[in-house]
Amino acid sequence: MRPLQQFWKTSPAVRLATGYMVILMAISTVFSVVLYSFAERELSTSLQQQYVRIYDLADLEGSTPPYSPWQIRNELKAAQGRLIFELAYFNLIILILGSGVSYWLAKRTVRPIEEALEAQSRFTADASHELRTPLAAMQTEIEVAKRDKNLTKAETQKLLDSNLEEVGKLRALADGLLRLARNDTAQLAVEPVSLAAVAEAAVKRVAILAKEKGITIKRHTKADVVVQGSSQGLTDIAVILLDNAIKYSPAKTTVVLAVSRQGRQGCITVSDEGPGIAEEDLPHIFERFYRADASRTRNQVEGHGLGLSIARKIADLHEGKIEASNRSGKGAEFRLALPLA
Repeated sequence: MRPLQQFWKTSPAVRLATGYMVILMAISTVFSVVLYSFAERELSTSLQQQYVRIYDLADLEGSTPPYSPWQIRNELKAAQGRLIFELAYFNLIILILGSGVSYWLAKRTVRPIEEALEAQSRFTADASHELRTPLAAMQTEIEVAKRDKNLTKAETQKLLDSNLEEVGKLRALADGLLRLARNDTAQLAVEPVSLAAVAEAAVKRVAILAKEKGITIKRHTKADVVVQGSSQGLTDIAVILLDNAIKYSPAKTTVVLAVSRQGRQGCITVSDEGPGIAEEDLPHIFERFYRADASRTRNQVEGHGLGLSIARKIADLHEGKIEASNRSGKGAEFRLALPLA
């Protein structure tokens, strides 16, 4: 008995299916009662009319009626019994078939909710982990400094610089989470957007980062590729992809940003000369907080794994598609495809 109770408590689909079945059987029962009342009344009226006609005919012919009132009454009761049996059989079929269909519908109804709750739980756990790391580092450094009675001014300055660095990480994480939250409920103000202009604006925003690593950004753009969307949102995607390529590229290499038209789509492609992405990481590279530790480790690159997730969210709002792959030679390639205006 207890396993059944536990299953009931932990299975929303079963509870929802049960609710569906209660409603379905209530409708079926009401329908059966109404149908029985109508059929019983019609059957009784029909038999009575037949009884009257038989006796009237017997009177005219001067013969004895073939059926007695008791036989008519027994025939009526037998017909009522068959009707009740058929309605009960019909409701049993409804119960069996309805149970299966209700459970299937309940599973389909509950699945997106369960996935959303699971994603929210995973997101909360990942965010908590990312927040805990810099906070723990700050707490440790401050506690060590408090116990040091001979702390010099230079050491104090170093401690403050380290704490400011951790604060910067927390701020970057908070900004990323806020952008994700905004994109979850965002409604785009769409307009015709030139992908060449998007590429130019994005290159300007990452120019300083590229210069610090001695990375050259080459652009191959077509001015006539125009899509429908938000100029700011598409520029944000391009900046995220360029920033990602710069971070993972060795110093003094080249990052290529290309704008092209492919069929009925406008495409932005960003490729680098970095280590590429491990095959097992490719399906997860756009997940929140996911970091490809195999080749692109946390020790090499700072970040929280939110940038590509934000890029995919903005792409989804534009009804576009963003995907990652490895180049045949060396490095990774990210491709954003958007419907043409």
